[in-house]
Amino acid sequence: MSAPQTAHIDVHRAGDRLKTRVSWLDSKHSFSFGQHYDPDNTHHGLLLVNNDDIVTAGQGFETHPHRDMEIVTWVVQGSLVHQDSIGHSGIIYPGLAQRMSAGKGIMHSEKNDSWSIDGNRHTEPVRFVQMWVLPDSPGTTPGYEQLEIGDELLRGGLVTVASGMDKHRGEAAIGISQKSAALHAARLVPGRSVTVPDAPFVHVFVARGTVSMEGVGELYEGDAVRMSSTGGQSITATEPAEILIWEMHSRLGG
Repeated sequence: MSAPQTAHIDVHRAGDRLKTRVSWLDSKHSFSFGQHYDPDNTHHGLLLVNNDDIVTAGQGFETHPHRDMEIVTWVVQGSLVHQDSIGHSGIIYPGLAQRMSAGKGIMHSEKNDSWSIDGNRHTEPVRFVQMWVLPDSPGTTPGYEQLEIGDELLRGGLVTVASGMDKHRGEAAIGISQKSAALHAARLVPGRSVTVPDAPFVHVFVARGTVSMEGVGELYEGDAVRMSSTGGQSITATEPAEILIWEMHSRLGG
């Protein structure tokens, strides 16, 4: 898998994303997904899916299969109930890192439970970003991992959420079976900055708020920046913000 030779920065605005809307789901797709196919927009680096989903209370994705995919779910608002065919269940909420390795095959569901912990019903939607990268090897044993990283996010810097890279061994919140990729996140107060990792492929996504990126300008909620052979730019919050950054050192298809 070779790296690009020249630096390139491509801004993708929130309003230009592909959309799936039904009664219970408002989903915005950064890349081709489901019935939406664009041969020129299938992935960036190793990232195949970056879906920004809003699910109403009491609704969600019924049990469905996945295979040979590393799936990282990041909840921005509300909570999401996960259940899978290998016995894992959990509630994903803001500040909780979660990864499911589909491996040789797994079934799972994701729902916005209409019952709260105190036993009362709620009507709040859940908003989450789901991201897929291919694993290093197909046909592995399926797996699941989650870990609370809220305290690290409160410090305001760039936090490694998930990684399979050797340099993050022992420090990434959760591991993924892809040795060339890592996901970082930051919650920023106005005026606070982080630096984009330098990598052959980088994907920056503004999950919440507004930021200013060096050499790019203002980025708003739902905006993304795809970068090749560059990094080191500063990102500064102009209002309370949350950003997700994939650092990738290889790409699909060589």
